[in-house]
Amino acid sequence: MSSYKYIREEAYEANMQLPELGLVLFTFGNVSAADPNQGVFAIKPSGVPYKDLSPDKMVIVNFDGLTVDGNLRPSSDTQTHAVLYKHWKGVAGIVHTHSSYATAWAQSQRDIPIYGTTHADHTTADIPCAQPMNDQMIQGNYEYETGFQIMDCLLNKGLTYEEIEMILVGNHAPFTWGKNADKAVYNSAVVEEIAKMAFLTEQIRPDVPRLQASLIQKHYERKHGANSYYGQ
Repeated sequence: MSSYKYIREEAYEANMQLPELGLVLFTFGNVSAADPNQGVFAIKPSGVPYKDLSPDKMVIVNFDGLTVDGNLRPSSDTQTHAVLYKHWKGVAGIVHTHSSYATAWAQSQRDIPIYGTTHADHTTADIPCAQPMNDQMIQGNYEYETGFQIMDCLLNKGLTYEEIEMILVGNHAPFTWGKNADKAVYNSAVVEEIAKMAFLTEQIRPDVPRLQASLIQKHYERKHGANSYYGQ
């Protein structure tokens, strides 16, 4: 059990950020923190209120979605996390929330267009929305299929999980990921803010144009790549 102490603490601390950031209501969300070397991740137990969480309550699951340590049932979204960890090298944190604005865009089945520099600071692409599942997938192993729904969306849109770390699942809600759980939580807060800004922008000007390509590249490259100069 001691070998899982670090990821249990990381998962706990990351989960506790969700209510602090206003990204969850009641138990509507979860964070996992992975140890790729051991092929396992720690994830929030299903349906447990955030005020009742502690590091030792985080459940340890392998990349096949099987519980290997813990007395509680893991999040109902565990199979989705497992699929993504199994296929995505370098990802060690995943977040799923039902934050209001990002979920509203997911329910509308729309990508979030890139309208401003806040969006461009994080990616040069629209935030993709995966198409809703077909009936056969829904009636099968739903959470497992959600992982492939996410991966197929990126593939079909010519995107990779390295270049964009956030997605909307059509009719459902957002998922984000990163090199660790803290970065995945950061991305979860970012996609919610981008979704809110895009919604408000369209209310102010329904025919708003997309951000010009030169400004997209400028803002993205200020923070990313060999020639970035933002920060210390």
